[in-house]
Amino acid sequence: MGEVKIPREGRTQLRVGRLTKAHGLKGAIKVEMYTDAPERRFVPGAVFSLQVPTSSPWHGKTLELIELKWYNAQPVAFFKGVLDRSDAEGLIKAILWIDHDPNEEPEEDAWFDHQLVGLKVIRDGQQVGTLAQVDHFPVQDLLTVTTENGDVLVPFVKSIVASVDLEAGEMVVTPPPGLFEEIPDEPSEPAADEVETDAPDAK
Repeated sequence: MGEVKIPREGRTQLRVGRLTKAHGLKGAIKVEMYTDAPERRFVPGAVFSLQVPTSSPWHGKTLELIELKWYNAQPVAFFKGVLDRSDAEGLIKAILWIDHDPNEEPEEDAWFDHQLVGLKVIRDGQQVGTLAQVDHFPVQDLLTVTTENGDVLVPFVKSIVASVDLEAGEMVVTPPPGLFEEIPDEPSEPAADEVETDAPDAK
């Protein structure tokens, strides 16, 4: 869903990408983009904070981008201090964050977590729950929606989250069948053998 904004330690950071695979022998790393504006985020000299396990030698360090290239429509990054394939492999699965300038023009589909928590979750014009939590995972973000029958986990992807309206305090979802089926105010289709017809009973 584009960039995710997280307030951290008195500053706000944007999660803009994840390093996925070493490329070649010179320290290049393939990048999974979490931003709609890579040309703005991934510029030479850009410095990224790293989200890595505490056991990683890169924990607490930053990366400075030398260059971003595209190979077969796949973005590949070169970073200062990442000199060979061994260095690159040590950064696999690292998530890249940048400091957010509050005066910057906001990107589409980018929100602070605290802006999302508390939103009414609407499906088919009916409220099915309230957004209680946002969790960030390498593959995708998960939304915890509190409903009358307990919490439901909803992937934060465009195919399911149709729109977010902060002014209205609503998030419209179009989930697949089964995700909110237990919600009592959802009309259920009658079974085929229960459908009433106007035809007189056969005698």
